[in-house]
Amino acid sequence: MKLSFIGADHVVTGSCHYLNIGDKHILVDYGMEQGSIAFEHAELPVSAAEIDYVLLTHAHIDHSGNLPLLYARGFRGKIFMTRPTADLCNIMLRDCAHIQMQEAEWRSRKGKRNKNIKQIEPLYTMEDADNTLRHIVSCEYNQKIDICDGVTIRFTDIGHLLGSASIEVWATEKGAQKKIVFSGDIGNYDQPILKDPKLTSTADYVVMESTYGDRYHESEKPDYVAELAKILNRTFARGGNVVIPSFAVGRTQEILYFLRTIKKDHLVTTVDDFPVWVDSPMAVEATEVFGDHALDCYDEEALALVKKHINPLSFPGLNLAITTEESRAINEEETPKVIISASGMCEAGRIRHHLKHNLWREDSTILFAGYQSIGTTGRAILEGADEIRLFGETIDVRAEIIKLSGLSGHADKNGLINWIQGFKERPKKVFIVHGDDSACTAFANCLRDEYGYDTYAPFSGTEFDLISGQIIKEGVPKAVVKKTSKLVSDVFTRLKAAGARLTAIIARSEGMTNKDKAKFADQILALCDKWEIKGDNRKQDWY
Repeated sequence: MKLSFIGADHVVTGSCHYLNIGDKHILVDYGMEQGSIAFEHAELPVSAAEIDYVLLTHAHIDHSGNLPLLYARGFRGKIFMTRPTADLCNIMLRDCAHIQMQEAEWRSRKGKRNKNIKQIEPLYTMEDADNTLRHIVSCEYNQKIDICDGVTIRFTDIGHLLGSASIEVWATEKGAQKKIVFSGDIGNYDQPILKDPKLTSTADYVVMESTYGDRYHESEKPDYVAELAKILNRTFARGGNVVIPSFAVGRTQEILYFLRTIKKDHLVTTVDDFPVWVDSPMAVEATEVFGDHALDCYDEEALALVKKHINPLSFPGLNLAITTEESRAINEEETPKVIISASGMCEAGRIRHHLKHNLWREDSTILFAGYQSIGTTGRAILEGADEIRLFGETIDVRAEIIKLSGLSGHADKNGLINWIQGFKERPKKVFIVHGDDSACTAFANCLRDEYGYDTYAPFSGTEFDLISGQIIKEGVPKAVVKKTSKLVSDVFTRLKAAGARLTAIIARSEGMTNKDKAKFADQILALCDKWEIKGDNRKQDWY
């Protein structure tokens, strides 16, 4: 019975943990790395085709974004998640595939001007995303689920995002049972729309995040409505726009929640009935998903509005831009307005067009309402860059740049401590992950030195024996080395993944009849013979 740490170890994104329980291979999250990454992550201990199950804490891309890649490399198991997470993944994974395909197409066109660059394959395709979605098993909160002999799981609302969960895993192997709890991303307390994180009472081992493990949010909850209204009044008085780079899922809905109150209470006086544009098809779809799961996930305040037949995320003057033409038309209209658009870190998507039209305007405001990873365009703007490159142009930064402080989907240091102290008995060991190097180390030291927990902040590649309670192998931090810009085709990787899937099928073929095994073997041999002959005929091209 083994736990291995693969991704989001001493870094914030790319979450991935591996469990080996008996003959079962299980992943908890398989996320995409975003922004600058300080350390390389280890490879999966087994091929994608050998993974039996994935347990997903929530839909954010840094936790779910590589699931279609897992499928492309041979995974055919089941993916367990909550019902709201399943609905959000239906939107987010397909959108991510669309971005991968667009990026590959753009790089391939660019590569045609360089004979040393081959055709570029996307990381995964829309077909991979669609096929991944077919392997989802939707689960309810608070219900124990036996996923196979020796493994039982339960999802608990963790308040970070619609559908987000901590996951309890009861694992049994050779008569020994251990309970592991994966916190996922722990939500901030007393935030709009969603419920506060729920606590878990028991665990042998805990794997918990530390995004804000070395920081505190403001001691007093900011009045987001009043602060936002002040920014709108000031910007509109100058005749400018308020552009909000926003994550399509989660943060956009919170901003809409505040704007509904501002509209209802007439808190903006400089422009009568100012228009609000949500320019993100994914954000529009996600907002509908929020409404579908209001009864399960909304907090008391938001739910009270729903029970009065009031949509907390809608109001007069709200406009939704779906098509490219609608998006372009936003900047052709001179009326001061609010523009909410993705991506939240300004790395891709329609927000870059709105930045191009507004960054240089002294009368406009760029309002950041979410975390900006190191190395992203958003982080550069927020830290005072004088100019930004967009679409091959250099754009001067003259707009007012503001960060809406205190608005965070993550618990701060106090919130994290509150969550770990919710366990009635102290876990045997607490693994600290999903934070940058300083946050991971500081929070592990804090829990150990000030609260008496046995903590460990593993680097990627660390392996832990859950039965003996001993570290089998310590991960060695490998600093990321910048790779050259030369791009190559990923077709050979696909071929190797196909071979790994074939090997996995063979390993699970014991239940076949001897007749079917013989037929299967003959088919494999015939395929090998076919390609060996082609290889001999074309050897001069290979060597």
